[in-house]
Amino acid sequence: MIKISPSVLACDFAKLGEEVESIAKAGADMVHLDVMDGSFVTNISFGLPVIQCLRKHSDMFFDVHLMIDEPIRYVARFADAGADLITVHAEARSNVTETLLEIQKTGKKVGLSVKPNTPIESIYPYLSLCDMILVMTVEPGYGGQALIPETLDKVALLKEELCRRGLSIDIQVDGGINAKNAEDAKRAGANVLVAGSSVFGASDRGAAIASLKKEI
Repeated sequence: MIKISPSVLACDFAKLGEEVESIAKAGADMVHLDVMDGSFVTNISFGLPVIQCLRKHSDMFFDVHLMIDEPIRYVARFADAGADLITVHAEARSNVTETLLEIQKTGKKVGLSVKPNTPIESIYPYLSLCDMILVMTVEPGYGGQALIPETLDKVALLKEELCRRGLSIDIQVDGGINAKNAEDAKRAGANVLVAGSSVFGASDRGAAIASLKKEI
């Protein structure tokens, strides 16, 4: 089953609650919340207070992507703030195994992400601890970038490894996903698509999400 997680980086933040309600009604399966600290990536987005406030007004599945240097320090707080899935980066300074186990302790779903230049094989030791792997298809930090085609090769390798091990883990792709390249991502093995401007920038968000959800 294909799931769509629109990224709020592309929405109107002055109407954040309404924007999230809009994508829920349009058929989105979850909402992607990118937390950036200005250190792990060179951009700053938002943090705990925004997620806490949004949680009070939405029952959507919160797909929280922590692009921060030391995620282990904040896992419990993001879980308390309302995250349903917490994704951390393999490249962050926190010990990967300890961080993933810390997420497990909160009872939330566990995600692990890799940047475009990180070999996908580097995270194979952690697969059994994860509910989802996020393969970044652009350099993290800014919305509106074009998908890097070579990153889909990593998706295919990951899918092959999961099949070989008999693991049922979601594969998420994030960055430059639109109706034109979504089929390539799905064909490579992705089943969770993060889409920002292609959903929030669409005149008909329901149609945009339906188009992205189409099975191949």
